[in-house]
Amino acid sequence: MGKLFLVPTPIGNLEDITFRAIKVLKEVDLILAEDTRNSGKLLKHFDIATPMLSHHMHNEHKTVDQLVGRLQAGETFALISDAGTPAISDPGFLLTRACVEAGIQVDCLPGATAFVPALVNSGLPNDKFVFEGFLPVKKGRQTRLKLLAEENRTMIFYESPHKLLKTLSHFIEYFGADRQVSVSREITKLHEETIRGTAEEVLKHYTQKPPKGEIVVIVAGNK
Repeated sequence: MGKLFLVPTPIGNLEDITFRAIKVLKEVDLILAEDTRNSGKLLKHFDIATPMLSHHMHNEHKTVDQLVGRLQAGETFALISDAGTPAISDPGFLLTRACVEAGIQVDCLPGATAFVPALVNSGLPNDKFVFEGFLPVKKGRQTRLKLLAEENRTMIFYESPHKLLKTLSHFIEYFGADRQVSVSREITKLHEETIRGTAEEVLKHYTQKPPKGEIVVIVAGNK
């Protein structure tokens, strides 16, 4: 029986990878990568010659059974996403679940995850929180926001730059203009920044200065 390693990769700064992650990526038989072109740059930087296979949201349903069969035959795989920890708003859950059901050992290494530094850096309560990831784009979005309006724990969202203004507007509509918000952008990268304030203040800021890069939004719970 083989083994599946879930290996977090840097979300920006390559120095954030762990020694253990590099060791695993060098020793496994195959690396399953969300985007082999993107991951190829990381592997080249750390002189990792392990072969890669594309494994992303558009093909993972079709390949899970085959990959489980190879693991059962004794191969070892490392699963990586483009950035951060696999299965956190990225591919990885389906294969992990299939391995668990098949009795294949799964080992998730600790490492980079964008929402953790964003949450801690926000200054908002982090003793209890709920991770929402990406909100529904259309269907179910209104229903979800109405439900979350009553949530009293700190909430964590991922958002793309071109949808941030719309999402902040929805927070004002459903949560109130004075709800505290923290937006962290380009975490660990050269232009990293965190903007804190009320939903209205943060919306005004990004209306005047359109956002770029990867974004994590932290929203205070309902008091």
